Amino acid sequence: MESPREPVTVAERSISDEEEGSDKLFLSVVDGPDKGRSFELGPLLESSVLIGSSEACQVRLTDRRVSRRHCALDWSEGRIRVVDQRSTNGTTIDGVSVMDAVLKEGQILRLGETALALERRGEGPAAPRARSTATSFGRVIGGSPAMQRLYSLCERIAQSNVPCIIEGETGTGKEILAESIHEQGPRAAGPFVVFDCTAVPPNMLEAELFGHEHGAFSGAVQARAGVFEEANGGTLLIDEIGELDPLLQPKLLRAVERCEIRRVGSTKPVRVDVRLLAVTRRDLDREVQAGRFRDDLFHRLAVARIELPPLRKRTGDVERLVRHFYEQVGADIKTLDAGQLALWRDYTWPGNVRELRNAVARYVALGEVEQYEADPIPEQDVIAEVLARKMPLSLARRRVLDAFEHRYVAHVLEEHGGNVAQAARASGIARRYLRKLKAKTR
Repeated sequence: MESPREPVTVAERSISDEEEGSDKLFLSVVDGPDKGRSFELGPLLESSVLIGSSEACQVRLTDRRVSRRHCALDWSEGRIRVVDQRSTNGTTIDGVSVMDAVLKEGQILRLGETALALERRGEGPAAPRARSTATSFGRVIGGSPAMQRLYSLCERIAQSNVPCIIEGETGTGKEILAESIHEQGPRAAGPFVVFDCTAVPPNMLEAELFGHEHGAFSGAVQARAGVFEEANGGTLLIDEIGELDPLLQPKLLRAVERCEIRRVGSTKPVRVDVRLLAVTRRDLDREVQAGRFRDDLFHRLAVARIELPPLRKRTGDVERLVRHFYEQVGADIKTLDAGQLALWRDYTWPGNVRELRNAVARYVALGEVEQYEADPIPEQDVIAEVLARKMPLSLARRRVLDAFEHRYVAHVLEEHGGNVAQAARASGIARRYLRKLKAKTR
């Protein structure tokens, strides 16, 4: 673990800097509290760049009317897109309010009281560094533009030792990407240890993370190393870090900063050499703003960030993934019905790669032909959805129940700030059962 660093995706320069003979894009602040600052967008076109007031944003502004995570810049089909991130005060381009729009050179992007302009400096066309042509990174499969632009960033992160947060919707393959980063880096020969914050009872979290001594608590019949010690010399992946108990967050921060842990029941510190990766489906910026996640821990972990795109934005990857899953189970892709493949290609996959993998497995094993709508019915109308897909009663019942449980658990946990014990009491069910529902609906 290394000392904290600022994210390096975007380099800040003086607006007066001249770079002869270079082809570089800059985002310059032309009005507002940060007027005169300029940000080079060099590696922008490999991944999204966040603009906001959070320290974890690559373009960080001091404007109080700018949200922590205000908007993002993306490179799409040779153009720069601005995507509002549900900001409080909105995003405009040349005075027009936008949610998802193209930003051209010379146009004014306004957030709060801040105005920014996209500029090119140097000779030649403003272009990104060459995008990867790879169709995979480690065990991550995908050759779509949305994936290829991430691969160069993933390669650089893999070769570094800095902490990294991997964000994305449920089922996008965040854990597989984390393991691929480990396997492609200098720690590949070391252990890769996964700690799932949702799979351990709250009273055992500290002991699982840091270990415990004999007799430290009832049932501790022998000393045991925690996951930090198990991952020594390798990589520790903390899965669903947004669910980590707030009482444990300062202890995790201390371990990351000092590169040492202390077992429960011990006064002796233990030095550890661990590369830390964290995975979350939550918006950690909003969790910080709501006071459910420590700001200092977030900044320490977000030295590097990767946001995996959902499958619906990965043009062409469905067929590639289907072929990959067929190979995994030893099935002949020639047996796949062309109509079924077309249905899979047109579906938007709310459960992402995990849902596609399960659909392929069912089709190969049982020959189940599922009807997917090219333009799926809105999530809130689950009954209409199952009726439209003409599901058998047993599958329809399971789909409706799963959707209800997913939304109920998310709602009750949000109402109680993620506190499982309080949510369980309010729901009239046991904590163990609520955790089971929570794990099931992830």
